This record gives sequence, structure tokens and C-alpha cells, in this order.
Amino acid sequence: MVVEVGAEVAAGAVGPRIDAVLVANRGEIAVRVIRTLRELGIRSIAVHSDADRDARHVAEADTSVHIGPSSAAESYLSVPRVVEAALRTGAQAVHPGYGFLSENAEFARACADAGLAFIGPPAAAIEAMGDKIRAKATVTAAGVPVVPGRSEPGMTDEDLIAAARDVGYPVLLKPSAGGGGKGMRRVEDPAGLPAQIAAARRESGAAFGDDTLFVERFVARPRHIEVQVLADAHGGVVHLGERECSLQRRHQKIVEEAPSALLDEPTRDRIGQAAVAVARSVGYVGAGTVEFIVSADRPDEFFFMEMNTRLQVEHPVTELVTAVGERRGLDLVELQVRIAAGEPLPFAQQDLRIDGHAVEARVYAEDPARGFLPSGGRVLAVHEPAGVRVDSGIAAGGTVGSDYDPMLAKVIAWGPARADALRRLDAALAEIAVLGVITNVAFLRALLARPEVLAGELDTGLIERNLAELTTDPVPPEVPVAAALAGLAAAEPDPSTADPWDVPGGWRLGEPAWSTWRFADAEVRLRGRASDAEVLLDGEPSRASAFLHGDLLTVTHRSRTRRYRWARDGDTTWLAADGRTWAVTERRLLAERAERGGGSGGTVTSPMPGTVLAAEVTAGQEVRRGQTLFVVEAMKMEHTVVAPLDGTVTEVTARPGQPVALDQPLAVLAARPAEPEES
Repeated sequence: MVVEVGAEVAAGAVGPRIDAVLVANRGEIAVRVIRTLRELGIRSIAVHSDADRDARHVAEADTSVHIGPSSAAESYLSVPRVVEAALRTGAQAVHPGYGFLSENAEFARACADAGLAFIGPPAAAIEAMGDKIRAKATVTAAGVPVVPGRSEPGMTDEDLIAAARDVGYPVLLKPSAGGGGKGMRRVEDPAGLPAQIAAARRESGAAFGDDTLFVERFVARPRHIEVQVLADAHGGVVHLGERECSLQRRHQKIVEEAPSALLDEPTRDRIGQAAVAVARSVGYVGAGTVEFIVSADRPDEFFFMEMNTRLQVEHPVTELVTAVGERRGLDLVELQVRIAAGEPLPFAQQDLRIDGHAVEARVYAEDPARGFLPSGGRVLAVHEPAGVRVDSGIAAGGTVGSDYDPMLAKVIAWGPARADALRRLDAALAEIAVLGVITNVAFLRALLARPEVLAGELDTGLIERNLAELTTDPVPPEVPVAAALAGLAAAEPDPSTADPWDVPGGWRLGEPAWSTWRFADAEVRLRGRASDAEVLLDGEPSRASAFLHGDLLTVTHRSRTRRYRWARDGDTTWLAADGRTWAVTERRLLAERAERGGGSGGTVTSPMPGTVLAAEVTAGQEVRRGQTLFVVEAMKMEHTVVAPLDGTVTEVTARPGQPVALDQPLAVLAARPAEPEES
């Protein structure tokens, strides 16, 4: 049906007619919003940059509009271009998703000035909660407890240093604008504070256009608990229970669940009412999230952190567990649209209940083995699991670049109990295959298997404490064998029509020949056909067989049968099984890269595709091992590139603002000659 409010919905209140909505976002959230709009009978309008011409959200929308180049600042973050696109396509409303302009008061005001309904809160509420310093003062006045610290506007570096001394270490440096962990720094040692302030200001300024910081006490064994709220324009405000978001890395959420295993019912009620009080304190309208920090040692004590004036990434877990009457499952996007159309909330607090448990895992284009650096590439194939909810923004043939956030998809599982939901989520992750891009799925499965996670004993430092174990994922010896067999099977002609001289196994009169496959970590030699081959793996003999069925590769080797999803891209064979993905590249490609200076010796290379933010060396400069040389940014992350050795910079090949590829040379160092030994 069409959401149409052209008549009074409350005394003196008239809502707008909404039959076309522009989605001012991209990726999985744009796809998810478009899905609900389609169910409501509302025409969806997508916007896209140059980088997203062939993106999934563009293909699934009813209409799409090109709004600029790949740079977010010139496309998704351009208020005039987005508003003009909405007006040009006849939209009555704009849904901002999350990220980009979703918490931009100027954007909300521009929509209102243009006669567009903003599917979010009023600009005044965004401003009140968007400035974290102002937000703390507002909620304190409403009687909501806040984390001890200092948050005066315009604090200088000297003010921050003095505040940290007064609060006591460890402290958290936090940006006044924005969230998502950008610009946030935990500081343990006063000596490192000035450098951390500089880095936090730079990152906050780049992410939010505002480098204002404040200081908070770091809560020991903190747990991140947030509460979903909904408010209409008629005074109705409810909360939909809490979410546990404590499994984080670098202040970025990775796994979220609802409800929290930490809270008892009295605390659950108090924290929910506190969230409602926060929403009322700023005249909130729409869907929002109030975030709290809770000590694992004092679960009955909570402190306000911030309010996100938008839909959250993790909203699906709330949707899956919230019930009204006999019906479980709400659609928060539908409720957002109805509220924007002037409708009152269709339920009161006493009508809501929590049914079961839901857990969400975020799938990122990143490589845990390389310090979670963003990855990228062309998506060759995607296989998504059945029986769970998958919110995804990727499709085969698309490209994952370095211009935007690296999150690709979310996998969400529901169960009648927490253990059921965790088990179903792990099984779903085991089925995922994204070929062409390295992801964090294997890391997610390792995290879900941790005994602390299974027991619900979480805190925001759990991942960092166990990082080495969670990211250790050696390549099994059967993987290069599978890659070689896949190459052999794919090259074999149809046996009913093949010329025997064309058989890639090297058919000849007398004894068959061996074919050799050289990879970075192994050398595999094969003789015979893929369906029955002799194998020499690093000189050790065995037998194996492989059968291709579309993108499925079934391999039997050393009495073990394993099924892979597979794809081939140039010299690289991509394999995926049990949630793990391997890119097995033939050695000749690696040799060519080494000849080009791609990472050996004293060549300093980019650890990820991105943009050089800073180059702090010049040719001829003397450097020491560990000294900062470059800062590279990609997908909202900064990475510092340091000198691998003591020496002299002989060549600098990168400059600030320059886009660089993975492993692209940035500079060349000559090692400092060793000091002669005394005789």
C-alpha cells in the first residue's frame, strides 16, 4: 500500500503524502531501505557516484540519479546535489540511512526548506545530540547519569592535557562531532597524550569536519549497551529494549545482539526509561539510539555516552526480537516512514515485549591477517546462506573500492534462546562465500567460538586481548592442491570431443607428463586427469580427485572430501569453504611484483588501496626503523607506514593526495651500513 497521509491524524496536524522516497545512501543500508519501500508500494529513488554506477542499490531502486564523482565529499556528502536529485525526481521525502548525511542538521534543514520530508529527527534534535559536549549537558539536566570527565566547548590541547590529569588515566579522547570510533583514542600514558590528541583531531576533522575533542574517564571492563527509541510528532515515545554491542575492535562494533545477557529486569527497565528521558529532552521524533556504557563489574550502574540520531547498523537484531501482541518482528524503516508522514506510534510501551534472541555479525572487506587493513577488488561471485537474514549491498560483478566504508553485509540470526541464535549465526557464516575480496568471516567465526562469548561474558576489550588467537589462520595444505586441481579441471576439454594432444595433464605416448603449479606457499605437481590425479605436494606423493559443478568444486584428497566455492581471476584462484576464503596466486605473478619493487628489501609499500594523507620524508633523509614515513587513508581508516629499517631514503614515489594501490611502492630505502667491529 502507499503511505498517504493527506487528512488529519491528530488535532490540527496534517502529514505529507509520501509516494516517492529518495534514499540518500549506498550499500547494504540503501538496499535494505529500498526493500521496505517496495513492500509499502512507495517508489524508491537511488543516488550514486561514479564508483557506484553498477552497484546493487542502483539496480534495485525504481529510479537512480548520478550525483557526482567517487569522492564522497562531491557526491553522497553534497547537500545541494542530493536535495536537487530529490526535487528533480519528484520525491516527497528523503531517507538518509546511516553515515554520510544522516546526522547532518544542515541536510535536515535543507530538506525542510525544499519541502521534502526528512525521514529522521528535527534539525534541532540532531544539533543537540550531534555535539557530544552539548548532549552531555542536556541529558545531565534531564537526570541521566554521564561518564565522569570534562567536556567544555573549544578545549585546547593544553585543556585536554589538564583534564586528563584531573580525571586520571586511562582516559578516552572523544570527538565532539560524529561517532563510530572515528577520532577516539584510549590513552594510558601521559607521555603519549600530545601525539594522540594530534591524531584524534586530524581523524575527527577529516571524518566530521570538526576536530573538537573532550576527555572521559575510561570505565574498567566496559560493556556497550544501547537502547532503541521511537518517537512520533504527537508526544509518543517508547523504547524497544536494549542491544549489547560490546564486541568491538578499535571502538568499531563487530557483533551485536539483543537483548543483553548482562542486564537484569530492574536494570533493563531503568535503562529503557533513561533512554526515553533522553529522547524527550530534545524533542526527538523518529528512530534513534541512546548509547550507554556499563561496567561489567557493576552491571546495575550505567552512564550515558551519546545518542545516534538515525537508524543504527545493528537495528535488525531489535526488529527480530521485538513483538507486539502475537506478532514478532517490527520494521523500523516502515515505522520511520509512517512517523515522517505524520502518523502516531501504533503501540504503547506496555504493548511491546521481547521474544527470543538475535545476533548480528558485520562482514567487512578487510584482511584480519594484515591488521584488518581494508581490502578491495572485483566481486567474482557471492553465495549467501539460507535460513537467516542477510542485509547485503554487494553482487557479483561489482567492485569494492577504497572510497567508502568497508562493510559489505550483515548476517543476522534469531533463536528462541541466545545459544540457539549463536549456533545459527555460526552455521550461516560457514556458508558465506565472497570471492574476489578478502573478508573477516573466518575471524567472526573464531570470535563466536570463544568461551567468553558463548558464556555472555563480554567487554569492549575482549577482542584486543585475544587478537593473536583470533587472527591466526594458516593456509591448510589441501588448499593449494584444490587450486591446482581446479585449474586442471577447468582447462580439461570435453572428453567426448577432445583431441588427446590438448589434454592439459600432458597426455603422451607412454607415461603421462606432470603439470606443475607453483604458488607462494607450495608447489603442486599433478599427473593424470582432475577426476583421478597423482599429486606431489612439495615432493610428497598422494592421490586426489576434483569435480566442477558450476561454482562448486568438490575435492577428495588424503581421504578427506571438501566442497569449495571457487572462481578464477587471471593468475589467482579464489576458494571459499567453512567461512574461510583463500586467494591462491601462481608464483609467476608474485615474481613479477617483486621485480617491480612491490615489497621486498628496502621498498616501502602501501598496505592497502587508498589515498596518501601525509608524506613525512624526502629523498636523502636519514630515517630510523619504526619512524613514520607516510599516512595512508582508505575506507575511513588511517594507517601509518613506518620505516622497516635504519637507512637513507633514496627515492620517494608518493605525494599527499595521491591514490595508491595495494602494495604500490611509496619510497625506497638504502640500509645503513653496519658499524665495523672493533678489533
